Amino acid sequence: QRLKAAVHYTVGGLCREVEEDKDVQFSKQSIAAIAEITFRQCEIFAKDLEMFARHAKRTTVTTEDVKLLSRRSNSLLKYITQKSEELASSNMEKKKKKSSAAKGERTGDQEADVTENEDSNMA
Repeated sequence: QRLKAAVHYTVGGLCREVEEDKDVQFSKQSIAAIAEITFRQCEIFAKDLEMFARHAKRTTVTTEDVKLLSRRSNSLLKYITQKSEELASSNMEKKKKKSSAAKGERTGDQEADVTENEDSNMA
């Protein structure tokens, strides 16, 4: 119920933006109808995504499932693909930073071990 209310609120805000840009008016009934259709379509999308993952014998929905869902809208598919690639490259950079930081820590630890060994040898 709260989710449905959030969708209705968001649709109302979007309709107000369109009203300002296009100089049109939306009745409360039309906003409610758009919100209801949007909510139902989101339910359908969720079920489809679940089925795509299940078909691939997975329990997790991936970006590939979302791309498959958006295949009928070229602009949406292009946008999702672009964002997916941006996220992937961002994650790769983070992993590189973490691995290089971890290597630096290991090198520092190894140097400390060598110093301790040299000190004990001198004694």
